[in-house]
Amino acid sequence: MEHRTLAYLFPFPHCLFFLKGFLMNIVEQNLTSASEFHLLGLSEDPDLQRILFGLFLSMYLVTVLGNLLILLAVSSDSHLHTPMYFFLSNLSLVDICFISTTVPKMLMNIQTHSRVISYMGCLTQMSLFSIFVCMDSLLLSVMAYDRFVAICRPLQYPVMMNPRVCGVLVFVSILFCILDSQLHNLITLQCIYYKNVEISDFFCDPSHLLHLICSDTFTNNIVMYFTGVMFGFFPISGISFSYYKIVSSVLRIPSTGGKFKAFSTCGSHLSVVGLFYTTGLAVYLGSAKSPSSKKDVVSSAMYTVVTPMLNPFIYSLRNRDIKNALKRFHSRTF
Repeated sequence: MEHRTLAYLFPFPHCLFFLKGFLMNIVEQNLTSASEFHLLGLSEDPDLQRILFGLFLSMYLVTVLGNLLILLAVSSDSHLHTPMYFFLSNLSLVDICFISTTVPKMLMNIQTHSRVISYMGCLTQMSLFSIFVCMDSLLLSVMAYDRFVAICRPLQYPVMMNPRVCGVLVFVSILFCILDSQLHNLITLQCIYYKNVEISDFFCDPSHLLHLICSDTFTNNIVMYFTGVMFGFFPISGISFSYYKIVSSVLRIPSTGGKFKAFSTCGSHLSVVGLFYTTGLAVYLGSAKSPSSKKDVVSSAMYTVVTPMLNPFIYSLRNRDIKNALKRFHSRTF
């Protein structure tokens, strides 16, 4: 009787065979349907939760305040309405959104003693995270290109980096980031069953989530490495080429003061690039082999929290134009 019922519902034999194989695959891999996920966070030690809460709350507030000050300085001072500071203000805005995607949820989980995030909440966090982390990567590349043109092509700089070109570069970067986010969503939404509902991080990292889905691991790794090449290898190659040309041009400058100013401007950018890419790519590409490593969680905190927090200090404390703009704003206001 039961066989007749199945035959009535699925009149074609290959449908029965497909259904049986699909159900056996779920049973063999011990897959579960996920309505929520559990974020394991940095530590499960209850004694460390208050320390982590205070530490990450402080870093979050410093990041938001520091980047807001850069936005305020650039927008209020006409002397800073240049391509370099246009890209820097966009980077500050992206960093505020970037850290706001992950840290507030982590702080709420610590405060409520809950590690749960809903399925839709996890997908939303993954989508926003993908957009902003890729935007960070592409903006760092665009800023390196801007320094290359300014130092190596100074006479052509006003034409090559006019406001229209700057706007197009940012707009194209946003489009690429949205496409990357949709690629991760497309693969994740294809499967409703997961190997596990525990994510060994304090947010829904795309690389960790892809590792949990029940589809072919080879396909997931292809997507991860493709994204790593597109938003990691290519930007790093462009940045390396730009700074190779910059160093070659700077070494030909006769005055010591000119060399110091050029290296000071580029050094701050290189320090941000090094910290962001080394930790970010180590987590994203390394998670294909060992997604539950605690080192990956620490590296995630480095490029999702520490890098956005350091950007205002690196770009403002070593930048005389930003400091002068803030002083002028303070004198006009008070």
